[in-house]
Amino acid sequence: MVEICWSNKERGIEEKELREMVEAVIEEYRTLKKILLLPPDITRRYSFAGKITSIFYDLLRKTCEIDIMPALGTHMPMTKGDRLLMFGSLVPDDRFVVHNWREDVVNIGEVPKDFVRNVSDGIFDQAIEIDINKRLLEKSYDLIISIGQVVPHEVSGMANYTKNILVGCGGKRTIDKTHLLGAFYGMERILGRMENPVRKVFDYAEENFLSEIPLLYILTVTTQSENSSNLWGVFIGRERRIFEEAVKLSLEKNITFLEKPLEKIVVFLEEEEFKSTWLGNKAIYRTKLAIKDGGELIIIAPGVRQFGEDRVNDVIIRRYGYIGREKIIEKFRENRDLQENQSVTAHLIHGSSDGRFTITYAVSKLTREEVEGVNYRYMPLEEAYRRYNPERIKEGFNVIGGEEFYFIRNPALGLWVSRERFE
Repeated sequence: MVEICWSNKERGIEEKELREMVEAVIEEYRTLKKILLLPPDITRRYSFAGKITSIFYDLLRKTCEIDIMPALGTHMPMTKGDRLLMFGSLVPDDRFVVHNWREDVVNIGEVPKDFVRNVSDGIFDQAIEIDINKRLLEKSYDLIISIGQVVPHEVSGMANYTKNILVGCGGKRTIDKTHLLGAFYGMERILGRMENPVRKVFDYAEENFLSEIPLLYILTVTTQSENSSNLWGVFIGRERRIFEEAVKLSLEKNITFLEKPLEKIVVFLEEEEFKSTWLGNKAIYRTKLAIKDGGELIIIAPGVRQFGEDRVNDVIIRRYGYIGREKIIEKFRENRDLQENQSVTAHLIHGSSDGRFTITYAVSKLTREEVEGVNYRYMPLEEAYRRYNPERIKEGFNVIGGEEFYFIRNPALGLWVSRERFE
């Protein structure tokens, strides 16, 4: 099986080189008749996965049947506009398949309760069912290619590799329990760390339940600078070592260490990418270890129009709000809707500052009552643009009108931490 670990830390990887790597994969599998591509959705717009998917389609469309199933996880299906923005106009709409995490899955095994208890230091005491999209088990595919970005992540420590299969293409039970495991164990103990209880559950599933699936992983490491994105590494293969190599590079490129906690952070969420707090709260997750106690986080979110990515989750988030870890755990023990929707419980735990700092959403598509109803502060979007115009301020430290703040243009591409909080 092909294995490529290619990085350039100085100038990055050019599109010509990226195309050559895709050609090398195709050359390795010369007799491909039908393949399934599993890229991320618009929430990983800067992963270069859209470009890689488009290159595969361009090179294989005349000789191979190609299906593309974005690894949505719990996210809403991509719109036509999302697909055009992510994959370009070359790939026709009829090649896309929608992953339904509630219905289109089958069970392939179960991670034992004793194993989960052991890797979580006794914090989580449940077996975890492994349910994945039934399409992954179709024997008609010669190859299934999972494409995605390795970057610090709030649930799995570092995103991608088997997470793209088990969560991105996973079912409700798997997503619920792995997210709750991560939340109970503690996001601050997981972020930016490759070895953690959730990743060990994924590794168990890979070793015991995924070995018969003809999988190939293509992992990228990217950053964004102002309005351009940079590709620093591409890692191709099946074995875990390619993920480990990608993690090493991501830790260099995607973590910003700060000498001391920050008083105020302003984060911008692109309208096309972030349409809910379910996604937009990456602004909280990725800055939690950087904000000073008593500090302030302002999230400028022109596209955020709801809380959950689907109606069920949205209703539950509105019902309980982001009220803090201990209160949500208490509500979880008492309320069936949280027990039956554990990923929402995890999301509510992750999305609170636990009173350490204030969180303000600057929006125009949600009302003050809606925002304050889930325990966030509200700012009119127009006021946020007047005070912190994303087109006029720079990434990093800014001082405007005597006010000092730190600006982040895209929280999904990194992790910001003060050194004293990341040991």
